[in-house]
Amino acid sequence: VDYTNNVCWVANTHFVPFDANPPRAPEKPVTGEVEYYQWVPMILLFQALLFKVPCILWRILTASAGVNLDKIVTLAAETAYVAPDDRDRTIKHIVRYMDRWIENAREYRSGCFIRLRQQISKYCCIVWGKRYGNYLVTLYMFIKLLYLANAIGQLFILNEFLGTNFNVYGFEVMDHLARGENWSESPRFPRITHCFFKIRQLTNVHDYTVQCVLPINLFNEKIFIFIWFWLVFVATLSTFNFLIWVYTMIFRQHRLRYLKKFLRINDCYKSELDKKMAVKFCEQYLRQDGIFVLRLVGKNANDVLVSELILQLWNHYRNKPLFRHANQISDDNSNV
Repeated sequence: VDYTNNVCWVANTHFVPFDANPPRAPEKPVTGEVEYYQWVPMILLFQALLFKVPCILWRILTASAGVNLDKIVTLAAETAYVAPDDRDRTIKHIVRYMDRWIENAREYRSGCFIRLRQQISKYCCIVWGKRYGNYLVTLYMFIKLLYLANAIGQLFILNEFLGTNFNVYGFEVMDHLARGENWSESPRFPRITHCFFKIRQLTNVHDYTVQCVLPINLFNEKIFIFIWFWLVFVATLSTFNFLIWVYTMIFRQHRLRYLKKFLRINDCYKSELDKKMAVKFCEQYLRQDGIFVLRLVGKNANDVLVSELILQLWNHYRNKPLFRHANQISDDNSNV
């Protein structure tokens, strides 16, 4: 018995419905082979690693972005639990750090080709990089797509691994439950199968057909039901989240609207000069990556902190020599 159990565990078994007659040994059924149950722990580990890959890529690629996002987000989140003086010092530190990063990432070279690439990078992620101010945004969108492709791809991987039409498994389960039918007797995860093997006795080889019990499939069935619904949930959530980020970050008017909201709160969006400089503040200073970092801070801390950061970044921008020169020219023209 132990030998038979071991052989049936190592060798693949076949599912034969009770209303069908199993073939006589040494013949085996053409269909219904169950060949996955030995490898379930390995496939679960492989799935876990696949979900970890986008996170690893994100950490590796953001390390060369010139800014420590974890540092900014952590400092921003800690401002809610420190004394007011420490909070002000932390905010000033974040602003100085972001300003230094923004200036270091700026493209100081000139030329028609470079200006053309800069204009394209504002509206299209095909041209991307740290010097174009859309490196983090494009990378973040790519990681979002990886999570989406990972969830959808794993459905097809499990479809091949289980050897069944796993893509629609959850719909079949819901259909059976809605009709009050017993869905646990599924040919995908059979509890009772047939094993076909040979035993050598002296000079003779005997073919045997035995009925095997696979109690592990009782758990495998529940595990893969949960995985199916989880993958569908992750794919749906990733799709909506990706579309939301595309809507808020890719289109210029939404980025500008985001900044205008906080500038109005800080009473910095009144004159025509303020309105013109707000556009330059958005498109030439912060650019897509700067606004992306501010949005991350808002999601991990609060909008009050984002408002203070934008106010201090705005003041930093207004005190830069280029802005003061433009402001002086504007005042001279208005006096004339």
